[in-house]
Amino acid sequence: MTSLADRAPSPSHLKPSDSKLHTAGRIGMAAYGVVYILVGWLALQLAIGSGGDNANASSSGAIHQLAQQPLGAVLVWAVAIGLIALVVWQLSQAIWGHTDEDGAKMWAKRGKSLAKAVTYGFIAASAIQVAVADSTGGGGGGGGGSSTDSWTARLMSAPAGQLLVGAVGLFIIGLGVYYVVKAYTERFRKELDGEGKSGQSGRALLILGKVGYTARGIAFGVVGGLFVYAAATHSAKQSGGLDQALLTIRDAPAGPWLLGAVAVGIACYGVFCLARAKHLTES
Repeated sequence: MTSLADRAPSPSHLKPSDSKLHTAGRIGMAAYGVVYILVGWLALQLAIGSGGDNANASSSGAIHQLAQQPLGAVLVWAVAIGLIALVVWQLSQAIWGHTDEDGAKMWAKRGKSLAKAVTYGFIAASAIQVAVADSTGGGGGGGGGSSTDSWTARLMSAPAGQLLVGAVGLFIIGLGVYYVVKAYTERFRKELDGEGKSGQSGRALLILGKVGYTARGIAFGVVGGLFVYAAATHSAKQSGGLDQALLTIRDAPAGPWLLGAVAVGIACYGVFCLARAKHLTES
């Protein structure tokens, strides 16, 4: 006699086909690449002095920039749908993926996929917000700094808030170091299939990955530094997101040149994501 437990579906029975999930991942990674190319372009505008301090060189700023183009609403909805597909792909990896690993390593990679899904989800939500505002005539601002200030202030007011904000900053700095190490150890090559690692295209992707992940690491490091400084001075306004980090780089000695280099690197990361969409592997 079959028990109820035997008849209950296991998570694997609920899994969509691998080909559909892979297609979702490809579409989503391409959309993510477009966002980062636009972030790089906005950062370059900051470097050359176009747009002033109000230019928002972040993922939300990139989506607002896209919305201002001809057929902007259509483009933003396309990016939003692509990013949702990316969330679905990463959630599938968090639930069913990384079966080539055993035990703790598999669960660590699934946890990483879940964290990526949450990150992509925030960017997708920003795109949907812009698209809805555009379709209803609401416009919507492109600034992300004030929202960062507000949640930092809330965190700062909690018990041991300064320590928590400092810990967030150190974690973000750690991510920045991780991306730089990933660039120079070429660990990102695991994210490409065999075709993406070989020939002239493979060599081009190697350069794009190195430059892109290095620039991303530098930007994350500066963001983390802003949080640590905010914690040390007990001032939430000293914290900031990617846009504030890029402004900080610009205002440093030789800042416009440094920011220009970082901007090109961020755009290279976007191009790498577009290429990764074609040569996607489970990661």
